[in-house]
Amino acid sequence: MRVLIVDDHRIVASGCRALFSGDPDVEILEASDAEGGERVFEHEHPDVCVLDINLPTVSGYELARRILGRDASARIVIFSMNDDPVFAARAIEIGAKGYVSKSGEPQELADAIREVGSGGVYLPPAMARSIAFAGPAYAQSPLAKLTSREIEILRLLSAGKSLAEIAWLVHSSYKTVANTSSMMRQKLGVRTSAELVRLAIENRVA
Repeated sequence: MRVLIVDDHRIVASGCRALFSGDPDVEILEASDAEGGERVFEHEHPDVCVLDINLPTVSGYELARRILGRDASARIVIFSMNDDPVFAARAIEIGAKGYVSKSGEPQELADAIREVGSGGVYLPPAMARSIAFAGPAYAQSPLAKLTSREIEILRLLSAGKSLAEIAWLVHSSYKTVANTSSMMRQKLGVRTSAELVRLAIENRVA
């Protein structure tokens, strides 16, 4: 099984190598950003892709969308610092087969890779329960009102990117990104981009 790890922290890939050090049938491939991850996927055709959400340029959500655009059968696990069930739900909507929080046990990532690699799906039990029983708390989360693309644009706005830069990064038009930003402000009941950025930081999108 060939596993692509896309994370800008080298210790993550090193940790994955350690997890599978006793298994000669697992090969770890690495990339540190979305562009590199897309290139490795195109040339190496890994069996499983483990994507961090907070990459240096566009997020793991956007990279997952690009990979699935190339190969709809790609098996993707999203690996994130954020254990908010909204993030897991959006990952699943995009087409990811698994979601693991970096705050969990390392074995959860190994279990996710093996399960997704064998054609299954994976959520850590605690996260699955959180999603299943989130109820009103989930609905009240500002992020629950946003699509994965809107969350991506919100993250890039909070990183200080202009609308023109965001349009280039997400392979979209300036008009589409501007309209999306306007729709987000309406959904979230804020008036300015600065308020959007504050909301992003409060909800750990940045």
